[in-house]
Amino acid sequence: MATIPLSTLIGDLDPTKCKLHCAVFNGKDHPIDVLARSSKEWMQWSRWRPATDAFNRQFIFTLAQERDRSTRWLFGGVFEVVNRRLEPLAHSYDLVLRDDLMGPFIKRLEVSFKAPGRQMRLNFDTYLDSIEVMSIREHAYAGEAFPGLNKINHTFGTLEVAIEQGWHDWRGALQGMKGVYVIHDQETGKEYVGSAYGDTGIWSRLSEYVARLHGGNKGLVELVGEKGPEYAKANLRFALLDYWSMQTPDEDVLKRESYWKDVLLSRKFGNNKN
Repeated sequence: MATIPLSTLIGDLDPTKCKLHCAVFNGKDHPIDVLARSSKEWMQWSRWRPATDAFNRQFIFTLAQERDRSTRWLFGGVFEVVNRRLEPLAHSYDLVLRDDLMGPFIKRLEVSFKAPGRQMRLNFDTYLDSIEVMSIREHAYAGEAFPGLNKINHTFGTLEVAIEQGWHDWRGALQGMKGVYVIHDQETGKEYVGSAYGDTGIWSRLSEYVARLHGGNKGLVELVGEKGPEYAKANLRFALLDYWSMQTPDEDVLKRESYWKDVLLSRKFGNNKN
């Protein structure tokens, strides 16, 4: 099948006046999550000046790397640099979004591009012919599609976006369910087993974790206090072990919670304190 080069869509944008910004995971956030949750925060990623004047052209063509596919990117818009300061390692670029330059494709255009090495601020004209159009979404990207109850394995950082934006498919699937969950610290391998029961569905319990990062649990309170919130967002992963309708008796949920604590030895080696 013939590929569609990105050059066929850029219109009046002069690639020789444009830098390409390939935004990748920064240790805290995936760029595609930032693009979905906040236009202002997304612009901040391109305002950052490293040691050199990396964005030394009039325009910045922005791409957000997808979470699990390093060669797939979502278009984040074209910014014009209206002022640049000399200060390195600071947000030294003043930008404005140019809606007249490919505005309808923002958060809809998906492209394929293999970035060269670790350099993510590139001359657009040099790499334009290497960027291929993969698809144009019917609607602007608003967050990751719900993967299914048995496929949740996401960091608190990702879940924060889902909760704060109220992703409808996630909320619809989780707010009417009780369940037992495990929270793994992917840095140390320690786990915490907990449950959502009573009138509190899994969605509500997740909302508590997003707000406080520890859910009031003693072991996680200690962890977040020691490591800090950014560590928790990046390293604590949430997955469901069991799930049932809200009609399930609470005692059944609590029995399964205790069962999983025994199976995973989370009291002895993990973050459970009871």
